[in-house]
Amino acid sequence: MIRSLRSLFVLTLLLTGCKKSVLEPVPEWAYPTNPTLPPGQTPPPLSPGPFQVAGSTRSYMRAEITNLFAPPDWRPDDHPAMPEVVAHGRKPEVRACGYCHLPTGNGRPENARLAGLRVPYFVAQMNAFRDGSRKSHVAGRAPTINMGLTAKAIQDAEIMDAAQYFAQLTPRSFVRVVETSTVPKSTIAGWLFKFDKQAGTEPLGQRILEGPEDFEQFELRDPSTPYIAYVPEGSLALGKRLAETWPNGSEPPSCATCHGPGYKGKDDVPSLAGLSPTAIVRQLYDFKTGVRNGGKSADMKEIVKNMTNADMVALAAYMGSLQP
Repeated sequence: MIRSLRSLFVLTLLLTGCKKSVLEPVPEWAYPTNPTLPPGQTPPPLSPGPFQVAGSTRSYMRAEITNLFAPPDWRPDDHPAMPEVVAHGRKPEVRACGYCHLPTGNGRPENARLAGLRVPYFVAQMNAFRDGSRKSHVAGRAPTINMGLTAKAIQDAEIMDAAQYFAQLTPRSFVRVVETSTVPKSTIAGWLFKFDKQAGTEPLGQRILEGPEDFEQFELRDPSTPYIAYVPEGSLALGKRLAETWPNGSEPPSCATCHGPGYKGKDDVPSLAGLSPTAIVRQLYDFKTGVRNGGKSADMKEIVKNMTNADMVALAAYMGSLQP
């Protein structure tokens, strides 16, 4: 299906001679947003804990797990000592970097992997969030809103502390990319998809659906939580071909030109290998719609201007399947 869509797009360009950017409808599945409860309805009560996870000797109460200014550190041996801004932030608006992005810096599908990011790139992105030039195409998503609020309140010295901390960490991937035509039915929870294998299946279509393989482990913010990303059949082969040839004879000749061998980063350009596929699609779409600016966004906008949503799906699936 992806190949047929891609072929149709290319044929249209050849027949019309059109080289203008083609903007398709927003891929809403890439921006899962937690639904709001109806008026008067409250969520079911949750256990206060204590909780533990396999492979860790630590124990936390739910109030500790949900504390934006003191993330649970299940595996302290997996990372060096965290600077204050990563471990606790600074109330009231500078949330602990380690809460959303985890003490290991590997993040989760609803946000970004920071481990291994080069300092200049990190600083440039924080400045883009701070001045409002980097946004999300879909409003109302708490991860993006909180990032903007933190960036506006954070100090330059704190940015540098965080940048130097995450730069020294080794990026890891916990996502398993699976090509399929059908997926377990799901609901949106935690800014991603919660799969219910007991509820039957549904067609995947031209989407990527990504979520934790163990939702309870995900909710406890365990950095070792495994994820699964269901992608359309044929995505990996098409994504590999696009990564190696895009944008078809113009400069640069492939994604590796800027993102380095194996797409593992180069200079102040970030790694793509092993990233969350849905996170990649969000960034590509945000570049194309013009809401993500700052850093080298102008270069990326030129690259994505003629990408279809199907191109983004294939590229994201392929990049997500690689080891960082």
